[in-house]
Amino acid sequence: MNISEMMTWNEFRTALVAHPLLDLQFQYAEDKWVSPSYHITELKHAPITSVDCGGVVNKWTEIILQLWVPENQQQLKSMKVRKAISIIELVEKALSIEPNAVVKVEFGNQEYDTRQLLPKAFIKDEENFIIDLRPDVTQCKAIERGGSCGTTATGEECCTPSAEKPKIQLKNLVTQEGSSCEPGSGCC
Repeated sequence: MNISEMMTWNEFRTALVAHPLLDLQFQYAEDKWVSPSYHITELKHAPITSVDCGGVVNKWTEIILQLWVPENQQQLKSMKVRKAISIIELVEKALSIEPNAVVKVEFGNQEYDTRQLLPKAFIKDEENFIIDLRPDVTQCKAIERGGSCGTTATGEECCTPSAEKPKIQLKNLVTQEGSSCEPGSGCC
């Protein structure tokens, strides 16, 4: 996981605190917006420990802000940033949040399967503070480190293309006329 390219909790929180009077909007795809009737239902603190395909232990923490849109509730304006900050402050009273934790936003609706998205940019206009969300991608941590991702019993690395493709010998399967096996001939 290339954590240096991901937004930290400190960066995320600092950006919100700088714009308390703006409406907080979330864009989850190009021209796709979370309904203004959304609620921030929880903040999850998720310490992650993994072992990658190169056998290296990786550890990091994610803070996941969960958004929920009620089915039968419509409103024209979303919550103000200051409301989100008040929810965050409430959580921070109960939970110690690491400033360098990676931030993700969990969201889904009837048109978009629930998933965890990364805040990629903040966009500010006169009335809105928009958090532009984009899907995370999978990666091979071992290759990103410039290392090997382990080997098979024959010495082949699992995530890198082989240097040379094996050559196969092609055989002509077309036979001379009359010497082929015909259905019902009993030759097969």
